[in-house]
Amino acid sequence: MRNLILGGARSGKSRLAEQLASTSGLAVTYIATSQPLDGEMNARVQLHRQRRPADWGLIEEPLALAAVLRAEAAEGRCLLVDCLTLWLTNLLMLEDDQRLAEERDALLACLEQLPGTVILVSNETGLGVVPMGELTRRYVDLAGWLHQAVAERCQRVVLTVAGLPLMLKGPAL
Repeated sequence: MRNLILGGARSGKSRLAEQLASTSGLAVTYIATSQPLDGEMNARVQLHRQRRPADWGLIEEPLALAAVLRAEAAEGRCLLVDCLTLWLTNLLMLEDDQRLAEERDALLACLEQLPGTVILVSNETGLGVVPMGELTRRYVDLAGWLHQAVAERCQRVVLTVAGLPLMLKGPAL
């Protein structure tokens, strides 16, 4: 089962993903895409670490997400990726359009073949005003297109608002 959990900042999306992983009854590997480059991001990472069970595996991969998913996915395992928009930001900051396209295409190509359970978390950024800056507009556009393509390949898509899951596609939670 492939799951996409979307939501805004502090919407409860990561907590919902962690609950799904915990109740799956499977061995869980958490794939973190963040690069904690400042104090605020370090604090966010620490909060996530404190919430995770000690028996979960951890892989920190800011760029080569598809390669990690292909290597780690297996029947009887749950992979939790948090989050796609941080991964996209990491690729955007490389200022290498070819690498961004290659990594995005690799992710989309591998999703439907992955065995086991995959839970993908991402920030829904397309509900606000159109950003003024070129890079920010590009980010919002790329995130929106990525979410559409990932949602198409997932059996369950959930939008999380105020800690409440809104089912967009697939079986109820």
